[in-house]
Amino acid sequence: MNKIELINAIAEKTGFTKVQAKSALDAFVDVTTESLKKGDKLSLIGFGTFSVVKRAARKGRNPQTKNEMLIPEKNVVKFKAGADLKF
Repeated sequence: MNKIELINAIAEKTGFTKVQAKSALDAFVDVTTESLKKGDKLSLIGFGTFSVVKRAARKGRNPQTKNEMLIPEKNVVKFKAGADLKF
């Protein structure tokens, strides 16, 4: 399912227009992104939890040149599925 299909499904389930459903989805994505950038955790009971974890620096290899390189540490988003998503 892509974003347009998700917007259509939200509009159908809620009775919103497609414009309203797009606005609601965009607002959810914006609020989630802002929250995660601040380092907060976002929990949706039954659905899952989004959190930010620090990935440690590690050695990697350039596949074209076969040279070793250092991949720096960075923050990544982690998602843990809630009870309703475990089937």
